[in-house]
Amino acid sequence: MTDDISRLKEEEKANSIEIDKTDLNETGTVSTEPGRGTAVSQNKNWVGGVILIAIGVIFLVTNLGGFQLNNWWALFILIPAFSNFASAWENYSKNRRLTKSGRGSIVGGLILSLIAFTFIFEWPWAIIWPVFLIIGGVGALIGGWFE
Repeated sequence: MTDDISRLKEEEKANSIEIDKTDLNETGTVSTEPGRGTAVSQNKNWVGGVILIAIGVIFLVTNLGGFQLNNWWALFILIPAFSNFASAWENYSKNRRLTKSGRGSIVGGLILSLIAFTFIFEWPWAIIWPVFLIIGGVGALIGGWFE
C-alpha cells in the first residue's frame, strides 16, 4: 500500500505544473494560456457583445418595420440589467449554487429590465408598479428557501 501511495505521489509530481511568477497575471491568478485574460474577464466580455447585438437589432427593426421606438434612450437602462444577470451567472458558475449575492443580482436585473421595458413599450406605470412588489416578494421567498 505504501508503494502505491509513493507511486501516486511521483505521478502527481510528474504531472503537476510548476507555477512561475511570470505565469501570474496582475490579479495574482494563474493565466493558463498566453495572451488570454482570466476566466472572470472572459465571462464578462460576452455581455458587451449581447448588448450591442440587441441594440442593433432593435434599431434595425425600428428602421425596417412599423415598430416605433420613441424612448430609445431606455435601452441604456438594460446595460446594468445585463451586467447584473452576468454577475449572477458568474456567481452561479463559481459556486454551483445560487448564493445571496447571485439572487440579489437576479432581482436587481429583473427590476432594471422592467423599468427599461416600461419606458420602451410605454406601459402604464399604474399597472407596472405592483410588479415591483411581486419581484421583491419572490426574491424574499427565494432567499428564505435557500438560507
